[in-house]
Amino acid sequence: MSFEVIIPFLKPIRHLLESDSISEIMVNPDGTVWIEEAGRIQPLPDVRFDDGALLTGLEVIANRFGKKLDPDSPIMNLRLPDGSRLAATIPPIVHPQPLMTIRRFTSRNFAMNDLIERRMLTAVQAESLTLAVRRGDNLLISGGTGTGKTTLLNVLADAIPEEERILIIEDTAELHLRKPHVVAEEAQTDTHRKPITFDDLLKAALRHRPDRIILGEIRGTEARTLLDAMNTGHRGALATIHASSAKGALLRLRTLLMRGASSLLPAEAEAEIRSSIHRIVHIDRDGGERRVKSILDLAVEPDPDTIGLPSS
Repeated sequence: MSFEVIIPFLKPIRHLLESDSISEIMVNPDGTVWIEEAGRIQPLPDVRFDDGALLTGLEVIANRFGKKLDPDSPIMNLRLPDGSRLAATIPPIVHPQPLMTIRRFTSRNFAMNDLIERRMLTAVQAESLTLAVRRGDNLLISGGTGTGKTTLLNVLADAIPEEERILIIEDTAELHLRKPHVVAEEAQTDTHRKPITFDDLLKAALRHRPDRIILGEIRGTEARTLLDAMNTGHRGALATIHASSAKGALLRLRTLLMRGASSLLPAEAEAEIRSSIHRIVHIDRDGGERRVKSILDLAVEPDPDTIGLPSS
């Protein structure tokens, strides 16, 4: 993994950028540096930037990537050449120094056996989910930030048959599928041009003959479009959603559906979800480790009381 393009401007954390085991580097506005390694977050009290050094470095990095970072545009998100993600916020949004987070994809080359060895899921769960993807079930992966939703989705996609055409839609490119026929698109919502949303890209993707649709995260009106696609013959979709439980994921999905259609009744939204999504896989942190905590099979748990969807 190469960070050569930014290392000269972030020298105090050079050794962190060059480590293969660190998945997240966080520099807080108070100047403290934290890392996530092997699923555990810890401070590094001996690592600090000189006053003003981080702000100067971020301004140069922004310029190198054609981004704008100043008091009038104090938020920056960019993808580095290796696919890692850098997010920064500067004063006046934060004080007294910038906030920076670099997310690295150390798990990009993981296979299912790697996840089993790390106890993210059991061998039985792995086999069940692999078979579900292979036969074209629609799966929704839920969890909080940093729980490994993208990692699991990336590994599950290995089960998609080689001959199928896969369209990926993400906010920032994180998925790296080991398949021959992949088309990846990124939403453009933080530019000065007209925003191109997840929903815009999903509607366009349906015209490009996808065998599989992978949606980095369901969070808005694209929920309506995705379920329409599932109900009109597009099988084997994979997507993620932020939620604190599998039942919470269903509640959130129902809310997103109803937000985009005021005339949709709760019972109708519930029925549509159950007819579209086959399984909800929920990941959570357990003692610093990421684990699949539950798999909700909607085919065998259709009752609203069972799946946590109130009828009104």
